[in-house]
Amino acid sequence: MEEKLFYILGGIYLFSWLFQMFYYLFFMLKTGSYKPELKNNNDNNRPLSVIICAKNEARNLEQFLPKICTQDYPNYEVIVVNDSSSDDTEMTLAQLKTKYSNLYYTSIHSSQQFHRGKKLALTIGIKAANFEHLVFTDADCQPTTDQWLNEISSQFSDEKKIIIGHGRFIKNKSLFNLFLRYETFWNAVQYMGFSQRGLPFMAVGRNMAYTKSLFLEKDIFKPYLNIASGDDDLFMRACATKNNTSIQLNYNSQTESVPPSNMSEWLSRKSRHLTTAPKYKFSIKFWLITEALTRQIFWVLTLCSLFFPIFAPVTISLFIVRLVAMHLILAKAASKMGENKLYLATLLFDLITPMIVGYVWVINVFSAKKKKWK
Repeated sequence: MEEKLFYILGGIYLFSWLFQMFYYLFFMLKTGSYKPELKNNNDNNRPLSVIICAKNEARNLEQFLPKICTQDYPNYEVIVVNDSSSDDTEMTLAQLKTKYSNLYYTSIHSSQQFHRGKKLALTIGIKAANFEHLVFTDADCQPTTDQWLNEISSQFSDEKKIIIGHGRFIKNKSLFNLFLRYETFWNAVQYMGFSQRGLPFMAVGRNMAYTKSLFLEKDIFKPYLNIASGDDDLFMRACATKNNTSIQLNYNSQTESVPPSNMSEWLSRKSRHLTTAPKYKFSIKFWLITEALTRQIFWVLTLCSLFFPIFAPVTISLFIVRLVAMHLILAKAASKMGENKLYLATLLFDLITPMIVGYVWVINVFSAKKKKWK
């Protein structure tokens, strides 16, 4: 009986290792190997509408909006939708409007009867846009360089109507900040790899682009007004295909945003984001859940094997092979994305990250509380 148990555990361990290796080599390696399509025309000069939704973001708008309004791009407008703010957002936008002729804004007045949420603000911004090609970011974000719009829009074509960008967090020296930046980087490598394999399922609203006509083809947000967040993922689910989606990941194409100040704030954000996870296609949920589970199984069985000298050499060898493969794959992606040596944080966070995200997911499943966009 004991020998049979060892065989079963050994089979589970080997399956976990094989699945992990396949996942990283098939999906995540694709991100580091990505080469942007070369454009032989002047499509980079197409007019753009940048859309930002803001709720009580006066301070962030004052700091970051000038960097969006002064991009090195010939023809674009910036539309800010003030979503029922109770701070000085309206006054800040009015002051900034006097400085930047390409800035426009509109306001949604508060209502005590019902909560509208970000999806309505986005819809208003999209319908107000004068141009076909739309670029999205958040009020607490700034472009990494003045080439942001050039780089993001360079991937639009007659076929490519959705562009997925990378949105990083502003760096500081805390361990918590390192965790935030690593988790964000790891997710980006993952969903960009899926997109390159013809399975686009996710983007981040702080750095993505798509066409106005694609949005207007369907009333995308109407069925999901009861879902707290995830306007970006819901759009991807409704509209993204392997043929109409592209990515842009170099440093000049990125945005960086203010990080959560503590774990509680991050968990709240993560919880809102994961409200759309049940809406993913079954194949996507299978890959994501199985990766997280096999990673945990692999770690647990590796640690347990250390108490059995007969198995330890094999499990340690497989562990090292996986670790080296992960580092090489993430290092290649980090080099493309300008994330320097962030991949080294795998040593610290490889085990705990899926545990934390899994905890948030379980809380979401069993919680009846509706979370609102703030």
